[in-house]
Amino acid sequence: MTPKLFSELGLSAELLKAIDKLGFEQASPIQAAAIPVLMQGHDIVGQSQTGSGKTAAFAVPAIEKVDAHDRAVQVLILCPTRELAVQVSEEVHKLAEFKRGIHALPVYGGQSYERQFHGLKQGAQIVIGTPGRVMDHMRRGTLRLEKIKTVILDEADVMLDMGFRDDIETILKDTPKERQTVFFSATMPPAIQQLIKKYARTPQAIRIQEKTMTVATVEQIYYEVDRRFKVELLTRLIDIHDFKLGVIFCNTKRMVDELVTHLNAQGYSAEGLHGDMGQPVRDRVMNKFRKSGLEFLVATDVAARGIDVDDVQVVFNYDLPYDPEDYLHRIGRTGRAGRSGRAIAFVSGREVFQIQQIERFTRTRMQRGKPPTLDEVDEARANVFLNKLRATLQEGKFKRQDHLIERLLEEGFTSTDIASALLHHLHGGDSAPAPVTSKPPVSPPAKPVKAPPDERKPNRIERVAKTGNPAPTPRPAKHSRATPKHQTRLFMSVGEEMGMTPSHIVGAILGETGLAPASVGTIDIRARHTFVDVANEHAAHIVAKLNRTKIKGHVLKAKLA
Repeated sequence: MTPKLFSELGLSAELLKAIDKLGFEQASPIQAAAIPVLMQGHDIVGQSQTGSGKTAAFAVPAIEKVDAHDRAVQVLILCPTRELAVQVSEEVHKLAEFKRGIHALPVYGGQSYERQFHGLKQGAQIVIGTPGRVMDHMRRGTLRLEKIKTVILDEADVMLDMGFRDDIETILKDTPKERQTVFFSATMPPAIQQLIKKYARTPQAIRIQEKTMTVATVEQIYYEVDRRFKVELLTRLIDIHDFKLGVIFCNTKRMVDELVTHLNAQGYSAEGLHGDMGQPVRDRVMNKFRKSGLEFLVATDVAARGIDVDDVQVVFNYDLPYDPEDYLHRIGRTGRAGRSGRAIAFVSGREVFQIQQIERFTRTRMQRGKPPTLDEVDEARANVFLNKLRATLQEGKFKRQDHLIERLLEEGFTSTDIASALLHHLHGGDSAPAPVTSKPPVSPPAKPVKAPPDERKPNRIERVAKTGNPAPTPRPAKHSRATPKHQTRLFMSVGEEMGMTPSHIVGAILGETGLAPASVGTIDIRARHTFVDVANEHAAHIVAKLNRTKIKGHVLKAKLA
């Protein structure tokens, strides 16, 4: 596609002024393709990679078509997560800055209803929200949709995976039939195609060429490393590359908290982001990260699509994601806006087969990396320090201490001795921790090496850990009916009267989701329904996959208990 300037897309002067203020001139491929079609009023189905500028692709035409004199809601943008809703809302505000009388309002769970009631009452023409909170306002009568001109479903495939299909259909049915309907989705599964067929009017398909569906500006590397040595490898890579701004993805909230503790204890500036955190805390952490107030953001996938920072140098997949598509969304956090980036993944044992799946999905080859040695890390640290010292000397921006140095020279010390002693104290001197040469290698050796002697005999779980296999997850105590904090209880519409046994339930969950058995906890089968405890981070995924599937001929309904 021939590159186009925004000035060639027939936009108003106010929009062009806002776009110019944001520093953009040339439209991205998805923007150049989608904006003219949407301006003409057509429905579209758009496919584009993360970080490609699709938010502006649908937001610019939506803003242009709003009647500033009508204070009714005219544009509704649905997003799967509150993080993405906030991100889209921020971009809409920036684009509408010079459009007088146009107001946009985000509505999502975790934010006070009073603020949203006030915004809706004041007359927001553009509402950006999650399906659940939008439905809440519809039921309360605080959000009316009879004057909607455009409905935009951003990341439609993710919303369906999270179980929002019924909410989406209810919302679409409540809007005028002559509305413009816009679908943006990374993938086009049958469920999305059914929605498009049912609610879109002769939509035009806009898809960026296959070769741009991967993140071409990101260098992708993976390291094979035993689980026990991931932290050591992580810190070595940070030091040898001198990374200053990065995102580290983990699969569990517990791992996020543990890794943040490890990093901060070793002198790195890191904070976590996951689903157990309240919205004010999330906002504070994200604002701090955007302003480079911390070096590393450690996050679960709940934040993967809500991180919008252009200068991220590296993305670490500390844990490989369960879905190759999630990998693509993760690494899309770096290499943005034409910059180069680096994505580093850690794999252990049989996880190397997941690398092959990711390579097939992204249509790229990942380079296998060799873990840096301690000597290489020390050399890299020294080079970084020397470069800083050299830059300071060249700039001359330092307070001179000639009188102190002259006193030492008069006492007979050489200039090299004085400089070496200063560096010794700068690096901690005698109080500095001993080198980590006694630590095990970050990558398992080719041949088994006898473990260092220990004062006690390792227990069974430790012996299993030494083989590189995951330790078994303890089951909840049988006498306790309470759901553990790290698990979520689900309701399923099948029970003993349908011939259900625990093996049927476990088989359905693992068969449909591909998760590990450790993801499933206590199963409580009743006469006509069942309760099952599952890992918190997989609950929404399990509900989305199980709904409408069949177990022993019975259509299953699953939801949070």
